[in-house]
Amino acid sequence: MRTSILKTLDNKSQFKIKLLNWSQQFREVIFMDSNDYHQNYSSYDYILAVDSFTSIKTDFINAFDDLKQYHQVTKDWLFGYLSFDLKNDIEVLHSNNFDGLDFPDLFFFQPKKIFLVKGNQLEIQYLNMCDEEVEEDFAAILETQNPEIKIKDPITIEQRISKEKYLEKVTKILDYIHRGDIYEANFCMEFYAQNTMINPLRKFQKLNEISKPPLAVFLKNNKHFLLCASPERYLKKVGEQLISQPIKGTSKRFLDSIEDEKSKNKLANDTKERAENIMIADLVRNDLSKTAQKGSVKVEELCGIYSFEQVHQMISTITSKLDDKYSVIEAIKTTFPMGSMTGTPKVSVMKIIEEMEETKRGLYSGAVGYFTPTGDFDFNVVIRSILYNQENKYVSFSVGSAITTQSVPEKEYEECLLKAKAMREVLS
Repeated sequence: MRTSILKTLDNKSQFKIKLLNWSQQFREVIFMDSNDYHQNYSSYDYILAVDSFTSIKTDFINAFDDLKQYHQVTKDWLFGYLSFDLKNDIEVLHSNNFDGLDFPDLFFFQPKKIFLVKGNQLEIQYLNMCDEEVEEDFAAILETQNPEIKIKDPITIEQRISKEKYLEKVTKILDYIHRGDIYEANFCMEFYAQNTMINPLRKFQKLNEISKPPLAVFLKNNKHFLLCASPERYLKKVGEQLISQPIKGTSKRFLDSIEDEKSKNKLANDTKERAENIMIADLVRNDLSKTAQKGSVKVEELCGIYSFEQVHQMISTITSKLDDKYSVIEAIKTTFPMGSMTGTPKVSVMKIIEEMEETKRGLYSGAVGYFTPTGDFDFNVVIRSILYNQENKYVSFSVGSAITTQSVPEKEYEECLLKAKAMREVLS
Protein backbone atom coordinates (compact mmCIF):
# COMPACT_ATOMS: atom_id res chain seq x y z
CA MET A 1 0.00 0.00 0.00
CA ARG A 2 2.95 2.31 0.71
CA THR A 3 6.36 2.76 -0.80
CA SER A 4 9.11 3.27 1.81
CA ILE A 5 12.38 5.01 0.95
CA LEU A 6 15.31 5.65 3.34
CA LYS A 7 17.62 8.63 3.10
CA THR A 8 20.49 9.96 5.24
CA LEU A 9 20.25 13.60 6.33
CA ASP A 10 23.30 15.86 6.52
CA ASN A 11 21.59 18.26 8.93
CA LYS A 12 18.30 17.12 10.47
CA SER A 13 17.63 20.50 12.15
CA GLN A 14 17.96 22.38 8.88
CA PHE A 15 15.89 19.75 7.07
CA LYS A 16 13.15 20.14 9.71
CA ILE A 17 12.78 23.86 8.95
CA LYS A 18 12.67 23.24 5.19
CA LEU A 19 10.20 20.35 5.59
CA LEU A 20 7.80 22.48 7.65
CA ASN A 21 7.93 25.36 5.19
CA TRP A 22 7.34 22.97 2.26
CA SER A 23 4.34 21.40 4.06
CA GLN A 24 2.33 24.63 4.14
CA GLN A 25 1.03 24.12 0.57
CA PHE A 26 -1.20 21.26 1.80
CA ARG A 27 -4.70 21.48 3.27
CA GLU A 28 -3.96 18.90 6.01
CA VAL A 29 -0.70 18.95 7.97
CA ILE A 30 0.38 17.34 11.23
CA PHE A 31 3.96 17.82 12.40
CA MET A 32 5.12 16.26 15.71
CA ASP A 33 8.48 17.20 17.24
CA SER A 34 10.32 15.68 20.22
CA ASN A 35 12.88 18.53 20.18
CA ASP A 36 15.52 15.90 21.03
CA TYR A 37 14.29 15.96 24.63
CA HIS A 38 15.73 13.01 26.54
CA GLN A 39 12.81 10.66 27.21
CA ASN A 40 12.32 6.90 27.43
CA TYR A 41 9.33 6.57 25.15
CA SER A 42 10.09 8.59 22.02
CA SER A 43 9.79 6.65 18.72
CA TYR A 44 10.87 9.45 16.35
CA ASP A 45 12.73 12.76 16.59
CA TYR A 46 10.06 14.33 14.39
CA ILE A 47 7.26 13.26 12.02
CA LEU A 48 5.37 15.06 9.27
CA ALA A 49 2.14 13.81 7.68
CA VAL A 50 0.48 15.78 4.86
CA ASP A 51 -2.23 15.63 2.21
CA SER A 52 -5.29 13.59 3.09
CA PHE A 53 -6.29 10.61 0.92
CA THR A 54 -9.24 9.76 3.20
CA SER A 55 -10.44 11.45 6.40
CA ILE A 56 -13.05 11.46 9.14
CA LYS A 57 -14.44 14.65 10.67
CA THR A 58 -17.34 14.51 13.11
CA ASP A 59 -19.02 15.86 16.22
CA PHE A 60 -19.04 13.90 19.50
CA ILE A 61 -22.14 11.76 18.75
CA ASN A 62 -20.95 8.12 18.28
CA ALA A 63 -17.50 9.56 17.55
CA PHE A 64 -15.53 6.63 19.02
CA ASP A 65 -17.63 4.06 17.12
CA ASP A 66 -17.05 6.02 13.90
CA LEU A 67 -13.30 6.21 14.61
CA LYS A 68 -13.16 2.47 15.38
CA GLN A 69 -14.81 1.66 12.05
CA TYR A 70 -12.55 4.09 10.15
CA HIS A 71 -9.46 2.62 11.83
CA GLN A 72 -10.47 -0.98 11.05
CA VAL A 73 -11.34 -0.26 7.41
CA THR A 74 -8.26 1.87 6.64
CA LYS A 75 -5.55 -0.32 8.23
CA ASP A 76 -2.98 2.42 7.57
CA TRP A 77 -1.29 5.37 9.25
CA LEU A 78 -3.88 7.81 10.64
CA PHE A 79 -3.05 11.24 12.08
CA GLY A 80 -5.48 13.51 13.90
CA TYR A 81 -7.00 14.66 17.13
CA LEU A 82 -9.55 13.95 19.86
CA SER A 83 -11.15 17.06 21.39
CA PHE A 84 -11.98 17.27 25.09
CA ASP A 85 -15.70 17.37 24.24
CA LEU A 86 -15.68 13.72 23.17
CA LYS A 87 -16.41 13.26 26.89
CA ASN A 88 -20.05 13.74 25.80
CA ASP A 89 -19.85 10.53 23.75
CA ILE A 90 -18.56 8.56 26.74
CA GLU A 91 -20.81 9.94 29.51
CA VAL A 92 -24.09 11.86 29.71
CA LEU A 93 -22.41 15.27 29.66
CA HIS A 94 -22.75 18.52 27.72
CA SER A 95 -20.58 21.35 26.35
CA ASN A 96 -22.70 24.49 26.21
CA ASN A 97 -20.08 27.16 26.92
CA PHE A 98 -18.92 29.79 24.40
CA ASP A 99 -16.86 28.50 21.47
CA GLY A 100 -15.03 31.06 19.32
CA LEU A 101 -12.90 28.46 17.51
CA ASP A 102 -15.48 26.07 16.03
CA PHE A 103 -13.19 23.06 15.50
CA PRO A 104 -14.74 19.63 14.73
CA ASP A 105 -14.83 17.39 17.83
CA LEU A 106 -12.83 14.65 16.09
CA PHE A 107 -10.62 14.74 13.00
CA PHE A 108 -8.31 12.09 11.52
CA PHE A 109 -6.81 11.68 8.08
CA GLN A 110 -4.93 9.04 6.12
CA PRO A 111 -1.95 10.97 4.71
CA LYS A 112 -0.64 10.44 1.22
CA LYS A 113 2.85 11.50 2.34
CA ILE A 114 4.71 10.79 5.61
CA PHE A 115 8.24 11.74 6.72
CA LEU A 116 9.73 9.97 9.78
CA VAL A 117 13.07 11.12 11.22
CA LYS A 118 15.23 9.35 13.83
CA GLY A 119 18.83 10.53 14.23
CA ASN A 120 20.11 11.30 10.74
CA GLN A 121 17.84 8.64 9.16
CA LEU A 122 14.80 9.81 7.17
CA GLU A 123 12.10 7.34 6.17
CA ILE A 124 9.69 8.57 3.49
CA GLN A 125 6.41 6.67 3.19
CA TYR A 126 4.14 7.56 0.25
CA LEU A 127 0.93 5.83 -0.78
CA ASN A 128 1.64 3.84 -3.95
CA MET A 129 -0.69 6.13 -5.91
CA CYS A 130 1.81 9.01 -5.58
CA ASP A 131 5.16 7.29 -4.97
CA GLU A 132 6.57 8.64 -8.24
CA GLU A 133 6.58 12.09 -6.56
CA VAL A 134 9.09 11.15 -3.83
CA GLU A 135 12.31 12.32 -5.49
CA GLU A 136 10.72 15.45 -6.94
CA ASP A 137 9.30 16.36 -3.49
CA PHE A 138 12.60 15.62 -1.73
CA ALA A 139 14.46 17.92 -4.13
CA ALA A 140 11.78 20.62 -3.64
CA ILE A 141 12.15 20.37 0.16
CA LEU A 142 15.92 20.84 -0.05
CA GLU A 143 15.37 23.94 -2.21
CA THR A 144 12.72 25.45 0.10
CA GLN A 145 13.61 28.83 1.61
CA ASN A 146 12.18 30.63 4.63
CA PRO A 147 9.56 33.05 3.24
CA GLU A 148 9.82 36.70 4.22
CA ILE A 149 7.94 37.53 7.44
CA LYS A 150 5.62 40.52 7.28
CA ILE A 151 5.37 42.50 10.51
CA LYS A 152 1.84 42.60 11.91
CA ASP A 153 0.15 44.99 14.30
CA PRO A 154 0.41 44.05 18.00
CA ILE A 155 -2.23 41.57 19.18
CA THR A 156 -4.58 42.63 21.97
CA ILE A 157 -5.05 39.66 24.29
CA GLU A 158 -8.13 39.60 26.50
CA GLN A 159 -8.84 37.42 29.53
CA ARG A 160 -12.17 35.57 29.55
CA ILE A 161 -12.36 35.38 33.38
CA SER A 162 -11.17 38.38 35.44
CA LYS A 163 -8.88 37.85 38.42
CA GLU A 164 -11.72 38.65 40.86
CA LYS A 165 -14.07 36.22 39.14
CA TYR A 166 -11.34 33.57 38.98
CA LEU A 167 -10.76 33.80 42.75
CA GLU A 168 -14.53 33.54 43.36
CA LYS A 169 -14.81 30.45 41.15
CA VAL A 170 -11.85 28.70 42.80
CA THR A 171 -13.41 29.41 46.21
CA LYS A 172 -16.64 27.78 44.98
CA ILE A 173 -14.71 24.74 43.69
CA LEU A 174 -13.07 24.49 47.12
CA ASP A 175 -16.59 24.39 48.62
CA TYR A 176 -17.37 21.36 46.40
CA ILE A 177 -14.14 19.71 47.60
CA HIS A 178 -14.76 20.41 51.30
CA ARG A 179 -18.29 19.05 50.89
CA GLY A 180 -16.83 15.80 49.52
CA ASP A 181 -18.36 16.05 46.02
CA ILE A 182 -14.90 15.91 44.37
CA TYR A 183 -11.25 15.58 45.43
CA GLU A 184 -9.49 17.56 42.71
CA ALA A 185 -10.59 19.71 39.76
CA ASN A 186 -8.56 20.99 36.82
CA PHE A 187 -10.01 24.47 36.34
CA CYS A 188 -9.11 26.38 33.16
CA MET A 189 -9.58 29.84 31.71
CA GLU A 190 -9.19 31.29 28.23
CA PHE A 191 -7.13 34.16 26.85
CA TYR A 192 -8.19 35.29 23.39
CA ALA A 193 -7.85 37.86 20.60
CA GLN A 194 -10.60 38.76 18.11
CA ASN A 195 -10.32 40.13 14.55
CA THR A 196 -6.71 38.97 14.52
CA MET A 197 -4.53 37.49 11.81
CA ILE A 198 -1.33 35.60 12.59
CA ASN A 199 1.21 33.59 10.62
CA PRO A 200 0.56 30.17 12.24
CA LEU A 201 3.81 28.52 11.19
CA ARG A 202 5.98 31.44 12.38
CA LYS A 203 4.15 31.56 15.71
CA PHE A 204 4.56 27.79 16.14
CA GLN A 205 8.29 28.00 15.39
CA LYS A 206 8.68 30.75 17.97
CA LEU A 207 6.63 28.85 20.60
CA ASN A 208 8.56 25.65 19.93
CA GLU A 209 11.89 27.46 20.13
CA ILE A 210 11.23 29.06 23.53
CA SER A 211 9.64 25.90 25.00
CA LYS A 212 11.46 22.96 23.31
CA PRO A 213 8.91 20.43 24.63
CA PRO A 214 9.01 16.69 23.86
CA LEU A 215 5.50 16.51 22.38
CA ALA A 216 5.18 19.63 20.23
CA VAL A 217 2.63 19.69 17.40
CA PHE A 218 1.84 21.92 14.44
CA LEU A 219 -1.60 21.03 13.06
CA LYS A 220 -3.38 22.51 10.06
CA ASN A 221 -6.83 21.38 8.96
CA ASN A 222 -7.69 23.87 6.22
CA LYS A 223 -8.48 27.06 8.22
CA HIS A 224 -8.04 25.49 11.68
CA PHE A 225 -4.59 25.59 13.31
CA LEU A 226 -3.06 24.21 16.50
CA LEU A 227 0.36 25.45 17.68
CA CYS A 228 1.22 23.17 20.57
CA ALA A 229 4.22 23.11 22.94
CA SER A 230 3.06 20.20 25.09
CA PRO A 231 5.39 18.47 27.54
CA GLU A 232 2.78 15.80 28.38
CA ARG A 233 2.07 12.37 26.93
CA TYR A 234 -1.55 11.22 27.26
CA LEU A 235 -1.25 7.63 26.04
CA LYS A 236 1.08 5.54 23.91
CA LYS A 237 0.77 1.94 22.75
CA VAL A 238 3.78 -0.18 21.76
CA GLY A 239 2.85 -3.80 21.10
CA GLU A 240 0.65 -4.78 24.04
CA GLN A 241 2.09 -2.13 26.38
CA LEU A 242 0.19 1.10 27.18
CA ILE A 243 2.09 4.06 28.66
CA SER A 244 0.54 7.15 30.27
CA GLN A 245 2.55 10.05 31.74
CA PRO A 246 0.30 12.53 33.57
CA ILE A 247 1.72 15.88 34.67
CA LYS A 248 0.61 17.51 37.90
CA GLY A 249 2.91 19.95 39.69
CA THR A 250 4.65 23.04 38.31
CA SER A 251 7.38 25.41 39.48
CA LYS A 252 9.32 28.32 37.94
CA ARG A 253 12.65 28.15 36.14
CA PHE A 254 15.36 30.67 37.15
CA LEU A 255 18.40 31.90 35.25
CA ASP A 256 20.46 31.61 38.45
CA SER A 257 21.40 27.91 38.77
CA ILE A 258 21.20 27.91 42.59
CA GLU A 259 17.71 29.49 42.58
CA ASP A 260 16.66 27.08 39.81
CA GLU A 261 17.81 24.05 41.82
CA LYS A 262 15.95 25.39 44.88
CA SER A 263 12.76 25.73 42.81
CA LYS A 264 13.18 22.16 41.55
CA ASN A 265 13.76 20.75 45.06
CA LYS A 266 10.85 22.74 46.45
CA LEU A 267 8.56 21.17 43.83
CA ALA A 268 9.87 17.67 44.60
CA ASN A 269 9.07 18.11 48.30
CA ASP A 270 5.82 20.10 47.99
CA THR A 271 3.12 18.08 49.76
CA LYS A 272 0.27 19.78 47.84
CA GLU A 273 1.87 19.14 44.42
CA ARG A 274 2.69 15.54 45.34
CA ALA A 275 -0.88 14.96 46.56
CA GLU A 276 -2.21 16.33 43.21
CA ASN A 277 0.09 14.07 41.22
CA ILE A 278 -0.58 10.94 43.28
CA MET A 279 -4.37 11.41 43.00
CA ILE A 280 -4.14 11.64 39.21
CA ALA A 281 -1.66 8.74 38.99
CA ASP A 282 -4.20 6.68 40.94
CA LEU A 283 -6.99 7.75 38.57
CA VAL A 284 -4.85 6.72 35.55
CA ARG A 285 -4.12 3.35 37.20
CA ASN A 286 -7.85 2.83 37.55
CA ASP A 287 -8.52 3.89 33.93
CA LEU A 288 -5.83 1.59 32.52
CA SER A 289 -7.09 -1.35 34.60
CA LYS A 290 -10.36 -1.34 32.59
CA THR A 291 -8.61 -2.85 29.55
CA ALA A 292 -5.51 -4.37 31.19
CA GLN A 293 -4.33 -7.93 31.45
CA LYS A 294 -4.73 -9.01 35.08
CA GLY A 295 -1.97 -7.69 37.35
CA SER A 296 -0.23 -5.76 34.56
CA VAL A 297 -0.86 -2.16 35.74
CA LYS A 298 2.37 -0.70 37.15
CA VAL A 299 3.55 2.71 38.37
CA GLU A 300 6.97 2.87 36.70
CA GLU A 301 7.79 6.28 38.24
CA LEU A 302 5.89 8.35 40.79
CA CYS A 303 6.34 12.13 41.03
CA GLY A 304 9.51 12.37 38.92
CA ILE A 305 10.82 15.92 38.38
CA TYR A 306 11.57 17.01 34.80
CA SER A 307 12.93 20.37 33.66
CA PHE A 308 11.74 22.22 30.55
CA GLU A 309 12.69 25.63 29.17
CA GLN A 310 9.89 27.50 30.96
CA VAL A 311 9.03 25.35 34.01
CA HIS A 312 9.89 22.32 36.15
CA GLN A 313 7.16 19.66 36.11
CA MET A 314 6.19 16.66 38.23
CA ILE A 315 5.46 13.62 36.04
CA SER A 316 4.40 10.07 36.85
CA THR A 317 4.60 7.13 34.44
CA ILE A 318 1.98 4.36 34.59
CA THR A 319 1.97 1.33 32.29
CA SER A 320 -0.25 -1.66 31.59
CA LYS A 321 -0.56 -4.54 29.12
CA LEU A 322 -3.65 -4.33 26.91
CA ASP A 323 -5.90 -7.39 27.08
CA ASP A 324 -6.31 -8.63 23.49
CA LYS A 325 -10.10 -8.71 23.80
CA TYR A 326 -10.08 -4.88 23.67
CA SER A 327 -9.50 -2.79 20.53
CA VAL A 328 -7.02 0.08 20.42
CA ILE A 329 -9.95 2.53 20.25
CA GLU A 330 -11.40 1.04 23.45
CA ALA A 331 -8.02 1.56 25.15
CA ILE A 332 -8.39 5.26 24.35
CA LYS A 333 -12.11 5.59 25.07
CA THR A 334 -11.79 4.06 28.57
CA THR A 335 -9.05 6.53 29.56
CA PHE A 336 -10.37 9.69 27.86
CA PRO A 337 -10.32 12.55 28.69
CA MET A 338 -6.99 12.25 30.49
CA GLY A 339 -7.23 12.55 34.28
CA SER A 340 -4.64 15.32 34.49
CA MET A 341 -7.06 17.63 32.63
CA THR A 342 -10.20 16.66 34.54
CA GLY A 343 -9.55 15.80 38.16
CA THR A 344 -11.21 13.13 40.24
CA PRO A 345 -13.75 11.54 40.33
CA LYS A 346 -13.94 12.15 36.60
CA VAL A 347 -17.65 12.38 35.81
CA SER A 348 -18.55 14.54 38.83
CA VAL A 349 -15.67 16.90 38.21
CA MET A 350 -16.45 17.25 34.48
CA LYS A 351 -19.95 18.46 35.39
CA ILE A 352 -18.43 21.06 37.73
CA ILE A 353 -15.87 22.09 35.06
CA GLU A 354 -18.74 22.75 32.64
CA GLU A 355 -20.52 24.84 35.29
CA MET A 356 -17.47 26.90 36.37
CA GLU A 357 -15.58 27.46 33.11
CA GLU A 358 -16.81 30.00 30.56
CA THR A 359 -15.33 28.58 27.35
CA LYS A 360 -15.85 25.27 25.58
CA ARG A 361 -12.47 23.51 25.77
CA GLY A 362 -12.63 21.94 22.32
CA LEU A 363 -9.19 20.76 21.23
CA TYR A 364 -7.53 22.34 24.29
CA SER A 365 -6.95 19.50 26.80
CA GLY A 366 -7.76 16.97 24.09
CA ALA A 367 -5.05 14.94 22.32
CA VAL A 368 -3.16 14.92 19.00
CA GLY A 369 -1.32 11.92 17.63
CA TYR A 370 -1.23 9.01 15.24
CA PHE A 371 -2.04 5.34 14.73
CA THR A 372 0.45 3.09 12.91
CA PRO A 373 -0.64 0.36 10.46
CA THR A 374 0.23 -2.26 13.12
CA GLY A 375 -2.19 -0.73 15.67
CA ASP A 376 0.31 1.14 17.84
CA PHE A 377 -0.37 4.79 18.67
CA ASP A 378 1.02 7.85 20.44
CA PHE A 379 -0.97 10.88 21.66
CA ASN A 380 0.00 14.03 23.54
CA VAL A 381 -2.09 16.24 25.83
CA VAL A 382 -3.01 19.54 24.19
CA ILE A 383 -1.72 22.09 26.71
CA ARG A 384 0.64 25.11 26.35
CA SER A 385 -1.07 25.67 23.00
CA ILE A 386 -2.39 28.41 20.72
CA LEU A 387 -5.51 27.66 18.68
CA TYR A 388 -6.43 29.71 15.63
CA ASN A 389 -9.48 29.86 13.38
CA GLN A 390 -8.18 31.73 10.33
CA GLU A 391 -11.67 32.24 8.89
CA ASN A 392 -13.10 33.70 12.13
CA LYS A 393 -9.83 35.58 12.84
CA TYR A 394 -10.02 34.22 16.37
CA VAL A 395 -6.91 33.32 18.41
CA SER A 396 -7.19 31.49 21.73
CA PHE A 397 -5.09 29.85 24.41
CA SER A 398 -6.18 28.40 27.74
CA VAL A 399 -4.37 27.53 30.94
CA GLY A 400 -5.43 25.73 34.08
CA SER A 401 -4.34 24.38 37.43
CA ALA A 402 -5.40 21.62 39.79
CA ILE A 403 -7.61 22.74 42.65
CA THR A 404 -7.31 20.56 45.76
CA THR A 405 -8.22 20.97 49.41
CA GLN A 406 -4.82 22.67 50.00
CA SER A 407 -5.23 25.20 47.18
CA VAL A 408 -4.85 28.93 47.80
CA PRO A 409 -6.86 30.79 45.10
CA GLU A 410 -4.21 33.52 44.66
CA LYS A 411 -1.45 30.94 44.13
CA GLU A 412 -3.57 29.01 41.60
CA TYR A 413 -4.06 32.27 39.69
CA GLU A 414 -0.29 32.88 39.70
CA GLU A 415 0.30 29.34 38.38
CA CYS A 416 -2.09 30.04 35.48
CA LEU A 417 -0.22 33.23 34.60
CA LEU A 418 3.10 31.32 34.73
CA LYS A 419 1.74 28.73 32.28
CA ALA A 420 0.39 31.51 30.01
CA LYS A 421 3.78 33.24 29.81
CA ALA A 422 5.15 31.45 26.71
CA MET A 423 1.94 31.89 24.66
CA ARG A 424 1.72 35.57 25.63
CA GLU A 425 5.33 36.08 24.61
CA VAL A 426 4.76 34.42 21.22
CA LEU A 427 1.66 36.46 20.45
CA SER A 428 2.88 39.83 21.75
